[in-house]
Amino acid sequence: MAMPTLTESQASALDQFLQKQKPGAQCVISAPLLGMDLHHFDTLAKHWAEHGAPQFTLVGVPFRKVIDGEFLIQRITVIKRADAAAHG
Repeated sequence: MAMPTLTESQASALDQFLQKQKPGAQCVISAPLLGMDLHHFDTLAKHWAEHGAPQFTLVGVPFRKVIDGEFLIQRITVIKRADAAAHG
């Protein structure tokens, strides 16, 4: 699976959000937070779950929403990694 791409504004929104979090903080990242539709966010969240994510670790069970009979990831709970401080 190729890494789903983020637009410049989506990447910026993610970076700005993560910069506000302290290492070890648990927080929620959602499709609306990144300005994405659910299909794109679902693909991105699945990629992060399988291959790791930048600056954070996924925890818990992703929250899904049913759209046209399909369960799509709408939000994920993450913990900001200590090594992410160098990125922010």
